[in-house]
Formats: sequence, structure tokens, C-alpha cells
Amino acid sequence: MDFSLDDEQLMYRRAVRDFCEKELKPYAAEVDRSGELRWAAIRKMPGLGLTGLQVPEAYGGAGLDSVSAAIALEEIGRVCGSTGLSIAAHNGLCCFPIMQWGTEAQKQRYLPLLTGGEVLGGLALTEPGAGSDLGGIRTTARRDGDSWVINGHKAWITNPRYAPVIVTLVRTDPGAGKHGYSMILVDTDAEGLTIHPPEKKMGVRGSPTQMLTFSNVRVPGENLLGEEGRGFHQTMQTLDGGRIGIGALTVGLAQGALEAAIRYAKERQAFGQSISQFQAIQWMIADGAMMIEAARLMVYRAAWRKDQGLSFTKEAAMGKLLASETAEKVAFNAIQIHGSYGYSQEFPVERIYRDQRLMSIGEGTSEIQRLVIARRVLREYDS
Repeated sequence: MDFSLDDEQLMYRRAVRDFCEKELKPYAAEVDRSGELRWAAIRKMPGLGLTGLQVPEAYGGAGLDSVSAAIALEEIGRVCGSTGLSIAAHNGLCCFPIMQWGTEAQKQRYLPLLTGGEVLGGLALTEPGAGSDLGGIRTTARRDGDSWVINGHKAWITNPRYAPVIVTLVRTDPGAGKHGYSMILVDTDAEGLTIHPPEKKMGVRGSPTQMLTFSNVRVPGENLLGEEGRGFHQTMQTLDGGRIGIGALTVGLAQGALEAAIRYAKERQAFGQSISQFQAIQWMIADGAMMIEAARLMVYRAAWRKDQGLSFTKEAAMGKLLASETAEKVAFNAIQIHGSYGYSQEFPVERIYRDQRLMSIGEGTSEIQRLVIARRVLREYDS
């Protein structure tokens, strides 16, 4: 067993970290305050492949392995949760399904645009009445000649305001159960599509989260992504990969909180010495370092299994679950270490605590992750 990163991965991590320290970290607080991503940085991301992490080079991407992609998302999350969420969703939830099931024409049309650094893609699954329960999806698409006509609502969708195209899960056969769903590519300038204002959120405020309304939105028949009736399967596969990305992002958030806590603990004086010398503080730092390392290894293992062509559904759920619970604990303790200053927006741990809270909700709640894990484990004992 070899747990070390290879030379290329180490070099890539260093390059991404340098970029993030220069282009994202100094502006993270302003991104949070303004609700706007820093596009001056995003436009530079294609140079490191960040807007097309696993997109083949032929379409403008970097063609990276899954571990390297996780490394990149962790580094972004370490300095700016908002940017990390939008980049993770763009790569894992929009670029991936187009790569995986798109026709050559669809790939040629959308992927070079998506990897160019001027836009960010999105995926529309959740609805006002359907989140964890995808069986509650009500948005429909019916055939009308050579077109699909879409009606319904989507909620809590990441990146619509920046997206030229949104991969959209719809019901194409309401009576076919899990075989009645399909994915359709919807251009955001389509007539009848309304992109509502961004939600006012607790955290990751720079990453836009919006509701969509489809009112007789007509899209060409060739915008069907993959086979009709395979949308549920496509969604599950997309979410498996997406959980690796969110897990990596969340490890980054936890790492950022721990580093901020260590810096503060070394500088802060109390009772005649640095508070880093007090055992209570040291235990919180030790717990954080241990939990982060465990979460990182679990996320990387899921990514490695994906690259090996092995099943990784359980491992991705475990990684995402452990990372989100780790970030909650580490960010909580980071605020404790800062004391009153941790409650101030002048210090990054306040923002990180708000940002990480989404990670146990999005891409499947912690409760759903436990169901996924339990079902896989029980199935293994039946075999």
C-alpha cells in the first residue's frame, strides 16, 4: 500500500496552492460580503485546469485523475468556500455528465465553452418539494415534434446566473417509476426559463444558489443527454463523483479553520504565555489534525477507487460524511480558540463556520449518506 502522492500530484498541489494564496485568499471575505465570485481569478483558472479538471484536453480541460482533482478542490476550499462550491459544482455536476453521456456534438458545443473560464455550469435536480427524495421530482418534459417542452420548478441550484447550460433532471414518462427520468441540456437563454434572484444564505454567499422556473421551455430533441429513461441512474452516478468533490472541498474548509486557529493560538497571549501552550488548546488542535487527516485519506481513497474503475459509492459517501462532520467540529473549535474574536467577521473562522454548514446538507444530507453506507454494508454481508 502506498499512501504518498506522486511527483506530478505534489507539483500540482503546490501550483494550485500558490494560485489560491495569491488570487483567492485575499479576496475571500469580500466575496462573502458582496455575494460575487472573483472573476478576475476564475478567468485565470484554465491555466491550471481548474475549470475543466477531468475534461479531456481535446475539449480544453486538464484531463486529470480523480485524486488530483480532489487535491485542487481541497486547496480552493482551504481559502474560499464560495469559490470552492461553485468550481466543484461546475466540474462534478455539469462537466461530468456531459463528458460521460454526451454525444460528440454535445461535447464539442459545450465543453470548450465550459472550460474557458468565462462561465460556470450547473445541474438542476432539487425542487421545492423534492430534495433527498428524487422520486418527488415533478418537472416534466414532453415530446412535441422534434423538441422537448419542459415545465416545472427547480430550487437550490448552484451557478445558474453564470451558466450557459444547465443539465436538468426531468420526468419524461411519469408512469415509468425510476425508468421515467431523463437528463436534458437546457441553454439558459431559452425562452420561458426564469432564473430567480440568488437565495439569501447563511454561508457560501459568493456562490449563487437560485430557483428556476420552466414555463413551456422548448429545447431541441437532440439536447437529450444519454438515453431517455436513464436519468435516475445518471443522477446517482453523478452524485457519487460529486460527493468526492464536496468531500475534498470540505476537507479544505476544515484545514483552513485549523491553520487559522494555530496561527491565532501562537500569537495570543494569556496568563503570561502563548495560549498554544495550554493543554486544552493543544487537545483541540490535535483532534482537528487527526480528524482532517482521516477525512482526507478517506476522500482520496474514494477518488483512487474511482480511477481504478472500482465501486466507490460507499467510499464517496463515507468520505463526504466524515469530512462534513470533521469540518463542523474543527470550525467550532477554531472559534473557541479565537474566543470573542472568532465571532467577528474580521477573522476567517467566522466565515468558514458558516460555509461548512452547507456541506452536511448539499450533495446528499448526512442522513442520506448514512443510508447509502448502511445499505452497501448490509448488502456486502448478504453476499
